[in-house]
Amino acid sequence: MGEELAKRHCKPCEGGTEPLLRDAVESLMTALHNDWVLSDDGMDISREFSFPAYSRTLGFANAVAWIAITEGHHPVLTVSYGSCGVSYTTHAINGLSDNDFICAAKIDRLNPDAE
Repeated sequence: MGEELAKRHCKPCEGGTEPLLRDAVESLMTALHNDWVLSDDGMDISREFSFPAYSRTLGFANAVAWIAITEGHHPVLTVSYGSCGVSYTTHAINGLSDNDFICAAKIDRLNPDAE
């Protein structure tokens, strides 16, 4: 299912649709790397990526930025020396959408061995 998600593309979301229901979110979570975490309120998903050097962290952050620009769906990135946190929510609907999971699946393909 993760590969299928990674092959999809985001659809513009300007609001007017409902956020994904909890059952759908939990099902989509199984398609992502186990390190993705669903927030307690079910409003966002996040994952922390670790790297041995700042240059690798920046390279990863730039690759995530490219996905965001290409898909038109932007995460919150928190970049530090050896790590990059990625968090997704769909602000227009105040919750999670398919777009969040599509982008997360694409990010999983960037560094499949990341811990």
